[in-house]
Order: sequence, then C-alpha cells, then structure tokens
Amino acid sequence: MASDQDELVFLPLGGLGEIGMNAALYGFGPKKKKKWILVDCGVTFADEGQPGIDLILPDLRFIEERKEDLVGIIITHAHEDHIGAITELWPRLEAPVYMTRFAADLLATRRLSEPGAPKLPVTVVPQGGRIELGPFDVQFIPVSHSIPESNSLAIRTKHGLVVHTGDWKLDDAPFIGNVTNADDFKALGDEGVIAAISDSTNVMREGISPSESDVAKALTEIIMAAEHRVAITTFASNVARISAVAQAAQACGREVVLVGRAMERVVSVARELGYLDGIPEFRSADAFQHLPRNKVVALLTGSQGESRAALARIANDDHRDIRFSQGDIVVFSSRLIPGNEKSVLRIVNALADKGVRIVTDKDGLIHVSGHPRRGEMEMMYGWLRPGTVIPAHGEAQHLAEHVRFAREQGVPHAVMGRNGAMIRLAPGEPEIIDHLAVGRLYKDGEIVIDEADKAIPERRKLSIAGIATIAIAIDGKGEIAGDPVIDVMGMPRYTRRGEELIDFVADTVIRTLDGLPRARRRDTEFVENAVLRAVRATLNNTWGKKPACHVLVIEV
Repeated sequence: MASDQDELVFLPLGGLGEIGMNAALYGFGPKKKKKWILVDCGVTFADEGQPGIDLILPDLRFIEERKEDLVGIIITHAHEDHIGAITELWPRLEAPVYMTRFAADLLATRRLSEPGAPKLPVTVVPQGGRIELGPFDVQFIPVSHSIPESNSLAIRTKHGLVVHTGDWKLDDAPFIGNVTNADDFKALGDEGVIAAISDSTNVMREGISPSESDVAKALTEIIMAAEHRVAITTFASNVARISAVAQAAQACGREVVLVGRAMERVVSVARELGYLDGIPEFRSADAFQHLPRNKVVALLTGSQGESRAALARIANDDHRDIRFSQGDIVVFSSRLIPGNEKSVLRIVNALADKGVRIVTDKDGLIHVSGHPRRGEMEMMYGWLRPGTVIPAHGEAQHLAEHVRFAREQGVPHAVMGRNGAMIRLAPGEPEIIDHLAVGRLYKDGEIVIDEADKAIPERRKLSIAGIATIAIAIDGKGEIAGDPVIDVMGMPRYTRRGEELIDFVADTVIRTLDGLPRARRRDTEFVENAVLRAVRATLNNTWGKKPACHVLVIEV
C-alpha cells in the first residue's frame, strides 16, 4: 500500500483487556496526516494494588500530541466507564463533544458538584441522529442497555462502514429506554459492514439475557412478601431499575426513600426528561425512620461496597438518617464487579450482625446484565454480516473467546487487539500495523498522576512495613547536639522477646553515630546514608522486614 494512501484505522486506548476505561480512536487519512475521532472516555476503579486511588483514567497521550487533528469526541452513553474521564481529560484535548440529551444533562448535573470543573462544548445529538466530523459520518443507533439513551455508532468513511456496538443487549420489554431494533442493524448489514467493534462482556454465557421486566416482577414479589423494611441497592444510573422498584413499592402500598447523591442526580435528570412520568415523588432520607416499617422501600447507592456510599455508611452505623433493624431486607439488585468482593462481603457481614436478611442474584432474578449473551451476539452478526470483528469491552479471556465465537459465526476475519494495537481496517484485509505505548492515569485526590509516579509503590511499601523517621542535630564541630528524635509508624511495638522495637532503633542510631569519625559527621549526606542503612539492617534482623526509613540531619 502506498504510504500516502488514505487508510482507516482503529486504535483502542482503553477497554480492550479490561472491562471499563473505554476509549477508542478511529483515524482516517494518509499515514502521517490522519483525522481522528475519540469514542468514549471512561474510567475504571482502583483495587488494593493502588492504595489511595479511587479512579483510573486512560492515558490519551497519543491523541494529545495530535489534538489539532481530533475532530470530535463521541460518547455512546452515560455510564462512568464510558463518560467518567471526560471532565478530567477534556482540557488536554479541547475538541467538540457529542452525546445524547440524557448523557449531557447528567454530565451538567454532576459538574455542579465539582467546583472548578471545565464547561465542555457539548453538542446534543438526538436518538438516531447523524453528524459529520471531517472524513467521518457518524450515526447514533439506539440500543437497549441498562441506562437510557445508549447507542451503537455507524461510522462511515470513503473506505466503508464500521459499526461500533458500544454496550447493548436485546430486550423487547426494557421497562424504560430503547429497544435494540433488528431492522436498524439489518439495514446496516445490507449497506455492507467492513468491521464491527463489538461488546465481549458476556461472551462466556450461553442463550439470551432475561428482560428488565422479569426483574421488576421478582422485586415486586420480594416487596409484597416482606414484613418489615426493604432496601434495594443498585447502580445509580439504572433508571429502569429505579422505575421498577418505584412501581413495585406503589403496588405494595409503600413509599420510596431515595438515599445517595449519585442516585439523586440521576433521578433528577430522568424526571426532567420524562423517564419517570407517573412515578410519585420520592421521599428524602430523613423520612426513613418516621415511616412505618411495612410502608417503606429504600433505594440506596453502594451496591459495589463503596466505602463512602450510603449502604456502607448504614452498615457501619455512620448514616445520620438510616438504621436497619432485625428482620429488614437488603436486596443487592446488581452484579458484583470483580475486585469488589471483599468490600461487599464486609457490608453483608455487618448487616447480618444486625439481623438483616440479604438477598442477592443467587436467590432469584433480581438483576439482569445490560450486555448480550452468545444468542444475542449470534443474531447481531446475522444482521450485520461484518467482514471483520474486533472484540472490545472485555478482559483477555473474553476477547479470545469472542474471536473463536466470531469465527464460528462465519465472520471472515476476527482480530484480537489490545490497548495500543493500531489495526488497519481498510483498505485490504485487517491487520495490526503498529503497537503503541499506552498506560493509565490515576486520580489521586484532586490531582491526576502517571501510573509510574513513585507515590503508589511507596504507599504499597508503607502499607506492608511502615516507616521509621529519625532526626539528628549535629553542630559545626561534628558533635551530636542532644538526643536523636525517633518516631515509628506501622510497626509492631514489641520484638519476639518482648523488647520495645523502637529501643533497638535508638540503640542502632547512637551506635552508628558513635562509630563515625567527627570529620565524617560533618558530611550530612554521609551521616544520613549510614544511619539509614544501619537502621534498616537492624529492623530486618530483629523484625524480618525492611520499612521505609527517613533520616534528617540538621546542622546547628
């Protein structure tokens, strides 16, 4: 292929190799003069390996360096793993942003609680709308998912049509929101789809996903049979589930109490856009204790064990308005995201200690996924008849299985890419043509840091072995001025023989200083290094661990 010939490429910066942090680039043009669109800009959540970090963002360095060629950012839907990083990273890109009304209003509502957040230049695209961005013609195709106004994207260029499925499922009775319309995708298939970049989340699961309406029936049965309070925790963004709970409560003569700021924001936007028409206004948290125990249903944030969310605070008796009692029921109407097991288990045990009954998806159909199982994927490929499939939105095992599945469906080409793999979609057969360095960014308080920042490994070390801090004053003659000041944190107090560990540190410091010639004591850096090595060696011999150690020598 001539180097100056236009080519269409796909470059994932997040979401291929993990479930979350979705960010994908499409480029069109000659090798060094492409125009780009960015599809989604989401977050994933940190685990115990990143202490102190709440959110992980994609490293968009590749497109930051080419931001003058970025013609637009498109958000497929308003889940955090697709939109959560846009406010933080947009100032690095400064490109126009396109999304539907629900996503735009939710983003604007969240911005009100984030002082200093930039105001993004958002263009609202109607469901089914179409926009032209440089060499790209992009059409929003409504699909069913677990949040209103979710979309697949039909991306057209001179080299053909690509379908970016986003998150989707088949549900003829989704309770709220879109139905994935077979005719829409059959029409795209008739037009000719050169490639489908496709959701892999549930590729391991056979059959067809149950409907959101089935969940509504199960929740109604639980509430109807309950003798006391019922609390239901779910993803705050799942408006269909919120509506189902509200209608079930109404049918059982109960009022709904809404607890959690994230859920309050979603409900506010959903009401404004008409998604909760006919649903009575929800009560605030302070009404919970004043309503009869058999007349209340609480809707709570915190289904993933988040420490600052409503459910964790209630379980820890740390919520101002809410207390659970013996015989109350807490329903986890959500899937457990891998990595959150310990946090959720702590909450479950704390609730069980209070005599609260726990109901999860192991006990009945109280949650359905918003992603397609194999039966749905088979139908989608029958409609689209793509020339190529690139699995997305999945960990390595999901992507590999999706490749096998696509080939079983007769798809001519299936390419397993990972974050940083630049895949040429056209012209010619699809192939990986480059591997680019990609990484992650960490949201650390109000600061965004690189994953290579030394703060994270230092925190890991502190969490394992603590820290010893030693301050020493030395005068101009090399004499020790007063006793060294020693403090230790995160260490056991006593040795195996019952002696205080800090005494060993103090003895080591004095012995090391006494062993240094007076002339060497005037070399601050030499003294600091000598004491540091000696203290760490003593602690390793006495305790079996090498903590962090800070030595400060002050000249007086």
